[in-house]
Amino acid sequence: MEVFGLAIGLFLIILGLVLLGIELAHPGVFLLIPATAILVAGVIYIFAPDILLDTIWGPVAITVAAFAAAFATIPYYQRIAPIHRPMSTTSGSLQGETGLVVSDVIPDTLRGKVRIRSEIWSAQSERPIPSGTKVRVVRGEGVSVWVVPESPAAAPT
Repeated sequence: MEVFGLAIGLFLIILGLVLLGIELAHPGVFLLIPATAILVAGVIYIFAPDILLDTIWGPVAITVAAFAAAFATIPYYQRIAPIHRPMSTTSGSLQGETGLVVSDVIPDTLRGKVRIRSEIWSAQSERPIPSGTKVRVVRGEGVSVWVVPESPAAAPT
């Protein structure tokens, strides 16, 4: 039975190390907490199996390890998390962005189209803006954006 217990403990430690390795290779998978709990369980199982199986202290130790890992994980994920813009774009979030007119912008219509980043948006303007003109978004309105030419001298009057 002692060899069997040692095998279980080693298996838990190896499993915990594998999970840690996966987390280090692919950060953000959220495996630090279960990996830590499994590692602690494996160490306790090898060195003090009676505590793990016959008393309340084994599960308490694993729970404490899991909470400690959770509190250590939060700053870790904040540090490695990429800082990026929101995944969904709204017309209001485009204010100040530059784009390119892909379909002539005609005043008082939504026929004009601009490419901003990799998206095509309906565009409005107070004056005509031909295709190929660089524009800046001055505000968003519903599903369209209001634009002005990037360089006022480049825009037709």
